[in-house]
Amino acid sequence: MSELKQSQLKKSVAPFERNDLKVSIRQLANTLLPLIVLWAAAYWSLSVSYLLTLGIGVLASAFVVRTFIIFHDCCHGSFFSNKRANDILGIITGVITLVPYQQWKNSHAIHHATSSNLDKRGVGDLWILTVDEYSALTPLQKLTYRAYRNPIVMFGLGPIFVFVLQYRFNRKGARRKERLNTYLMNVLIVAVYALLGWALGWQQFLMVQFPIFYLSGVLGIWLFYVQHQFEDSYFEKDDEWSYVMAAVEGSSYYKLPKLLQWLTGNIGFHHVHHLSPKVPNYYLENAHDATPPLQKATTITIMQSLESLRFRLWDERDKKFVSFRDVKDRISNRRERPVGARRQKRAG
Repeated sequence: MSELKQSQLKKSVAPFERNDLKVSIRQLANTLLPLIVLWAAAYWSLSVSYLLTLGIGVLASAFVVRTFIIFHDCCHGSFFSNKRANDILGIITGVITLVPYQQWKNSHAIHHATSSNLDKRGVGDLWILTVDEYSALTPLQKLTYRAYRNPIVMFGLGPIFVFVLQYRFNRKGARRKERLNTYLMNVLIVAVYALLGWALGWQQFLMVQFPIFYLSGVLGIWLFYVQHQFEDSYFEKDDEWSYVMAAVEGSSYYKLPKLLQWLTGNIGFHHVHHLSPKVPNYYLENAHDATPPLQKATTITIMQSLESLRFRLWDERDKKFVSFRDVKDRISNRRERPVGARRQKRAG
């Protein structure tokens, strides 16, 4: 894709880089109110059946994910026009989702600025190694990477590690504003949990909150994972990397059923979001439908997304994700074949 076409593509979504106060408030109402009602229903159902509690908790966790999308928009300054309003709502929704506002806002901005750049990995993204990098590791390092990329670890232990432990501490090199915000949010989270635990009883509170927190964490990590970890994704060295190409080819269109699309705040249109983070979540589909080149982005269904679980390493030669099972054959064949030509991309 030429630089001219890339520039035109960015301009094509510019009309959607606006928010509508009425729509934003309506989304707040149809997200937070159902979450509160479902949480209360789950608590009251404890006296009936814990299976019923868990069932209600599954639906409540989906609204926690939807709440996170609002938090996500606040981090980009796209939910409200007023910066302070975004900051205040970001802190409130951050307490609900257990995510520190300023910390995530800053690291996520880095993620957008460096996504798919092989020379700038490590902040706001998942740990991804190339085949050559992996082959150069020591046995212990390989075991560590394999453990990290194991679905049981990533999606089983990941929510607890990330949301309970990692987000409670400041990033290395964090500035004063970010550090103070992390401390503030930790205090607010402890205060809210302590108040609810005192008022409702700790056992009852945790029986309701833990399943909701855990499942929403699994869903959140899955959505982030699957929308960048598909076979024909895009990764380049810094001198060849392009922001627009990373957005359109390095982020997928996760085509979900309408109900799931609504519950996940249209985040399936991830290629549109990466192209223009200023587009609020409720206009992502409109931008996609109005821009034909964006409709050529890699489309992934739920069934197809399950294939991404086997992708572990990026193969720079063939420009695709591969599994650990593929690595030995690929490394052994490296000396016998020339560098593969890059496959034609659909978004050109």
